[in-house]
Amino acid sequence: MQLLVSVANSTEARHASEGGADLIDAKDPTAGALGAVSLVTLRHIHTTVAGRRAVTAALGDAEDEDSVERAACDYGSVGVEFVKIGFAGTTDHSRVERLIEAAVRGIRSTRLQRCGVVAVAYADTGGATSVEPSALTDIAARAGATGVLLDTADKDGPALLRLFSTRALESWVSKAHAVGLLVALAGKLSAEDFSLICETGTDIVGVRGAACKHGRSSAVSAARVRALRLQLPQLTHK
Repeated sequence: MQLLVSVANSTEARHASEGGADLIDAKDPTAGALGAVSLVTLRHIHTTVAGRRAVTAALGDAEDEDSVERAACDYGSVGVEFVKIGFAGTTDHSRVERLIEAAVRGIRSTRLQRCGVVAVAYADTGGATSVEPSALTDIAARAGATGVLLDTADKDGPALLRLFSTRALESWVSKAHAVGLLVALAGKLSAEDFSLICETGTDIVGVRGAACKHGRSSAVSAARVRALRLQLPQLTHK
């Protein structure tokens, strides 16, 4: 299980890298669950990491095919491992599939073979204001995505493990793996949650608040990231 830490700028990226994060995720925490940083900031983050860690990037919630295709191309061209897109306000399965396909087209236009698209489902919308997690795995696989992420949209609301049982998460992860997708879990997770998250079989665990000095709106701390990272080998090799 790899550790993904979301960072807002190059200073936080340096701290996350020093702390041992496997993936440095560029995201603006003041702009929602998937707030995108500027392209300039993403380039600074990528330069700071300088190949020592993989960089990923949030693109926000997709609104239309043209804009998501352009964004995927622009952000993917920086050299990130994958871009993440959500679907707040979109529950129609066919529309979600078209939006993912548009992001995939944008990535392919960069001609960077390593970059992929990760489609995001929200655990706290109940399928009322975003595509249901149970449906997203098949949709993402058909559309050519690399992976899926289950996160929470409301960062002031309940955490992922308050919304989904470990057994339910394990089932979701297994279903995604069965159709060839990489899987990530996030949503107000802490170090104390890692043992349960590890049981689900997920490939990636994502954090922001747990890596910060005083909650997700404060700065990422290398010491906090290091403490989180030290948990993972123990869990993975039990």
